[in-house]
Amino acid sequence: MTRTVEALSEYEDSGVEHLGRVPAHWEVRRISTLAGLLNGGTPSSANPAYWGGDVPWITPTDLGRLQGRRVRETARTLTKAGYEACGASMAPTGSLALSTRAPIGHLGILGQPACTNQGCRLLVPNDSIDSRFLYYALATFPGEIKALGQGSTFTELSREHLAGFRISLPPLAEQTAIGRFLSYVDRRIRRYIRAKEELIGLLEEQQQAVIHQAVTGQIDVRTGRPYPAYRDSKVEWLDRVPEHWRVSELRRLALDRCDGPFGSGLKSSHYTEDGVRVVRLQNIGHAEFRNSDRAHISHRHYSSLGDHSVLARDLLIAGLGDRNHPAGRACVAPEDLGPAMVKADCFRFRLDENRVEPRFAALQLTATAATAAAALSTGATRQRINLQSTSARPLALPPLNQQRALVQHIDLQVAGLRRSQDTAVRQMALLREFRTRLIADVVIGRLDVRAAAAALPEGEPSPNESAHAAEPVLDASASGRPAAVQQISKI
Repeated sequence: MTRTVEALSEYEDSGVEHLGRVPAHWEVRRISTLAGLLNGGTPSSANPAYWGGDVPWITPTDLGRLQGRRVRETARTLTKAGYEACGASMAPTGSLALSTRAPIGHLGILGQPACTNQGCRLLVPNDSIDSRFLYYALATFPGEIKALGQGSTFTELSREHLAGFRISLPPLAEQTAIGRFLSYVDRRIRRYIRAKEELIGLLEEQQQAVIHQAVTGQIDVRTGRPYPAYRDSKVEWLDRVPEHWRVSELRRLALDRCDGPFGSGLKSSHYTEDGVRVVRLQNIGHAEFRNSDRAHISHRHYSSLGDHSVLARDLLIAGLGDRNHPAGRACVAPEDLGPAMVKADCFRFRLDENRVEPRFAALQLTATAATAAAALSTGATRQRINLQSTSARPLALPPLNQQRALVQHIDLQVAGLRRSQDTAVRQMALLREFRTRLIADVVIGRLDVRAAAAALPEGEPSPNESAHAAEPVLDASASGRPAAVQQISKI
């Protein structure tokens, strides 16, 4: 069954720049005439008797993390004593929470009664407005709301500016239809985005599995099966290796090695627009050199620091890391890097390429970095491995020609998986753009969705509803511009 979503027939100038022309039967209203504005509070963070109770306590961080979803849980809660001491007001379920300090404009609808800190304000809709419509009306203009913030020390959206913000308002029955329609569509778009995110995660796991199995010898990529014979490597993170592979410490494979200058020799104040490139931790990715975050120092200052040089095809290893970016990960310096040096906590190894292929070394070091860092790291709060420990780190190496063949195989396999990832990322971006523009077109009256809303299934979705259900969303194929949606199919 197909229904048409049409534009309304009569429009007039709203007199408000961000609204433009609105349907003739809609009103333009200030927020203060549609909702009560409740203040946040400030309980003493030092008083343990105020924390860990049953009263949800909302902060801008909570709203940013939830990204528009219902506020059903918060990072912290207040006791009754904490609530009474903080001076905040409690808002009922269905009220809106809006962050009024950086980042200004994050929104959420309360799934339970809650109060906020001073970085948020609660909006309690009155009988003239549907709470879901108010949510989408405010979510449509994040830039305009953020622009109302003022302040010299920190930017804040005042109560007066929020109260005076204007939205276009249809009759209550039409608001309810719009809120219902957008909630339905929003849930499905978010579901498809979650499915794409899960796909990207699975593809990433598959990439890592392909790399790990190949560079640690678990699979012979020529046959797709394990090698005929294995032996104990006597290395915790390498375990058993193919019998014909040799195990050698990294220092024995290097012609030269160094780390970056520590202390006051190199500081951010030394950075210049161009000159000698400084390789920093953020440039050392997972077997990839990340070229986007650039820093340089002058040739003159570089000459005063000693030899920390980086040449094309040098092996670069991170000495500092965390759960997502483990210490010991590595990459190869690109051919077009130009004059460069390593910074502190970054190690450079110039390898003997008659014995080891730098890219194979980077892949194996990165594939085993998490396990190796757990064994070698000395950091209490962050993983840290020094140059000496890194130099003693063993590599398991097949013959050189096999190393190069393995690198080619991995690059070919990973390239296909990354193309699939890139496609999923583009699809997510299009879905988000479509969602944003559709909501805007509906809440300012560009599209009439009352007939479509009336035909939607009754009730809210089950909490266990599958995130992968193959349900059609809005069909934007009738136009290159999502705002010009012509049909909604099979709703």
